[in-house]
Amino acid sequence: GRAEIRAFRKRFCEEVGGKIVGIKNDPTILHDFRVWMKQSLWENSARVPLIIYAPGAKGNGGVSPRTVEFVDLYPTLADLAGLAPPRNLAGASLKPLLERPAAAWDRPAFTQVWRGSFAGHSVRTERWRYTEWDDGRQGVQLYDMQNDPQELKNLAADPQHAATIKTLRTLVARNWSEPWVPAAKGGKKAAKNAKL
Repeated sequence: GRAEIRAFRKRFCEEVGGKIVGIKNDPTILHDFRVWMKQSLWENSARVPLIIYAPGAKGNGGVSPRTVEFVDLYPTLADLAGLAPPRNLAGASLKPLLERPAAAWDRPAFTQVWRGSFAGHSVRTERWRYTEWDDGRQGVQLYDMQNDPQELKNLAADPQHAATIKTLRTLVARNWSEPWVPAAKGGKKAAKNAKL
């Protein structure tokens, strides 16, 4: 219950001393797609630098090419502090990447934004960015981030990428298995979660 959570939080704060995490999230963006503010699903908007220093980690000072998410920070800090985080967390410890920045890593990153009354959901793997607007009713986008890092050629209509789209669509559906609407948009689930 709550007592265990408080005890975990206290020990977590005591043990995390010496670990440094830096996040740079610029709140505004203006680029080739004429998008203002970081409320889009383009790479320039969804991606931010993340710097972690862990005393004794072999990868300190290195750069990892792996795709990670902010939800990975809590399990990472808990792992570095020698604590076992709750099992129901969405993220994973980045400790393997802190030891070996190029270590195998198959976890994608997910991003969501709202456009009026509908959501945009995006999944980013090391090679692909796939985006659905309003569960695909308002459009679908697929970009090959290795060959088109500026996201200029939408490959979603190309039949040769049907299998890739099917795989990525499954990841999006699994990540957003329950619809979520922000409280400002009238969502009951969001209003309930806002009280937690």
